[in-house]
Amino acid sequence: MAERDYTTRRSAIVNALVNKIALVDGAGQYQTSIANVEPRIKFWDEVDDFPSVHVSAGGEAREYLGAGIKHRFLTITLRCYVNEEDAVTALEKLLEDVETVIETNNPLVYTTLAGDQEAIQTTVVSIDTDEGVLEPLGIGEIVIQVRY
Repeated sequence: MAERDYTTRRSAIVNALVNKIALVDGAGQYQTSIANVEPRIKFWDEVDDFPSVHVSAGGEAREYLGAGIKHRFLTITLRCYVNEEDAVTALEKLLEDVETVIETNNPLVYTTLAGDQEAIQTTVVSIDTDEGVLEPLGIGEIVIQVRY
């Protein structure tokens, strides 16, 4: 089946992020070794491996620029989970590592049926945490927007 020019790339973009985040191993510039990365959101009571990152595509908007040019804006949520005595510090390290992956892979390269594609820009929209309320569990969320 041939890929169409004007379709969403949601799952391809999510899978590219998952593959990049899965490489976080605590070595070099990374502070944590991520145990599990999945292309879907799980709630904290479903998470068994820590630290863990779950990636999910949200809403998608279009911008029509004329002359056949169209930009897509995909919102993606990355939910991060830790289970440590000092959950706030552990979560901060994990969030920094995930943000490093986002920034060092900007523009993000993802694969479709047509081959490798490159997003135009990835922007961090917000970063939020539970601020230690659930300690020893820690939950953080990064919301990004991928323009492609």
